[in-house]
Parts: sequence; C-alpha cells; structure tokens
Amino acid sequence: MSMAMSTAAYTEAWLSGPQKTRFYTRTYKPEEAQLNAAVVFVHGFIEHIGRYEHVFPAWSVRGIAVFAYDQRGFGRTALDEKNRSKNSAYGKTSWREQLEDIEWAINHVKQEFGGAPIFLYGHSMGGALALAFPTRANPPPSKNVVSSLTGVVATSPLILQAQPASKAARWFGGKASRLAPTLTIPAPINSKDLSHDQAVNEAYTKDPYVKFVGSLKGISDMLDGGENLLHKDYIHWPKALPLLLVHGTEDKVTSFKASEQFHGALPADNKHFSPYINGFHELHNEPDGVKERLIEECIAWVEAHIPSPSVPSKL
Repeated sequence: MSMAMSTAAYTEAWLSGPQKTRFYTRTYKPEEAQLNAAVVFVHGFIEHIGRYEHVFPAWSVRGIAVFAYDQRGFGRTALDEKNRSKNSAYGKTSWREQLEDIEWAINHVKQEFGGAPIFLYGHSMGGALALAFPTRANPPPSKNVVSSLTGVVATSPLILQAQPASKAARWFGGKASRLAPTLTIPAPINSKDLSHDQAVNEAYTKDPYVKFVGSLKGISDMLDGGENLLHKDYIHWPKALPLLLVHGTEDKVTSFKASEQFHGALPADNKHFSPYINGFHELHNEPDGVKERLIEECIAWVEAHIPSPSVPSKL
C-alpha cells in the first residue's frame, strides 16, 4: 500500500487486491463523529469514484465511513500509468473477478473498521454486482463475508438495459468473448441520458478517466449476470439481508421495470423499492433537490438498519 494524499474529505491509497491488481481507493472517514457504520461502494460501467466527490462527504458527516475503489478495468485502476498494475487495461475485467474484488473490499473494511456494521452500496453496473454478490454460486463467497453484511443499497442497477441489445448481437458477443475476452469494442453512452444536469453530462464526456470502450468479456458478463440475477439467482438471496433498491422511472440506460420485477420476486424479509418519478439514470446527479433527496434517503435507510442497541466504536 502506498498513500497518495489526504484531503479534508477523503484519503487516497493504492491497495493490492485479487490477482495482485493495484486498486485506486478513497476512504471517507468521519473526523469528529463516532463511527456508526461502514460502506463499501461499487461504481458503474465506464466511470470512476472521482464522480462521487459530492456524495460521500454527507455520509461521513453522519458517522458513516465509505470505502470506494476504481473497479478493475476502470478509472485510475486501469489508466494511471504511474501506479496501475502492469496487466491492467481499460475494460479488462470479468464478472468473476469483480465479485472477488467486492469480497476483498469487504474484508478490507472489516479490518479497517472492525466491529462496525458493514453495508454494500452499488450504482448501475455496480448496483447489479452488489445485488449479485449475496446470491452468487460461482465462485461462492465466503459465508462469513456475506453474513457480515448488514444491508445492501442498489441505485439504478444494471439488471437489464433500458433498450436491450438484440439476441443475435448478444449471442455473437458471448461467443466472441470466449475467443478474445480482453478485446475491446466501442461502448458508446449518450451522456444526455445520465441526468437532467447538462453540466454534469458534459463533464462526463470530457473526463480523462472515462473511455467509451469495454472488453468483450466484461460486457458479456455484465449483461448475462444481470439477466441471471433476474431470472434465477435472486432465489439465493439471504432472507435476513435487508435491501434498499432505488430507480428513476425515466431511466434510459438501465431498466426501471427490471428493478421493479427483481424487487417483487426477491425472498427478503426486509426490502424496500423506491421509485423516483421522472428520474434519469444518475439520481445522485439530478438537479432541483433530487440528488439531495437520494443521498438523504440512502443515509437514513442505512442509519435505520444499524443494529440496535449498538455501542458506537471510536475511530
């Protein structure tokens, strides 16, 4: 591990994870408040944790630590020439590796914030990964890792695309991904579909850590994983694991209806589906008070699910 820098809001670090991959990470740690809980955050496809600088300080102010990392194949983990692993490349990833990375991140947080309740929070592709993690069979997670989770939050998860690719294209992509898994192909995203805030959307297109490509394996796994989650894997969800699922009704990137269907089928004793009327894909970037509402709802849900009575641990 090598510390890069510390700001008032977060601490940056490069940490070694599965397959000796070096991950760029940020930890938002409560400064004065007692530590009430810790969150592992998983970002979406073709983005990075630097796009959440306005989100996580609100969590740490409330005594909730957040550990976020640029996923393998994305952000600085893939593009930082000075610090990244030699074999890291943009889009080079797989569902199996990403789920192993989540287990690594949870174990890191357990070690860093021992005793604090741990929540898993993901957005878009990361939202589907957060939903898949407690249900996966291959490779199976360590039971004590899943049982150590106090709850899961998923916003705009990529269970299905809002406009799915054709079956022929999916079949071809799946076959090709076996022959050339790391081959990258164009993966265009219409920035206007992200939020109603055009300044945020334009900044995304100019972001140096955003490249509009994905690997055949990464894309194929992402789409297959979401479908499997909806049609069969949901039955493996631990009944006692609470879930907050949030989705905008006008999301043009990921399917609102798929989230609604997944929530309805999920065998969880404690689950809540929160639709945001007219909301686009990135609710945490929506103007007119929507992003503030989203951030507050997620924090309040986590606070409500911190085991009681709890004795907050000192940092």
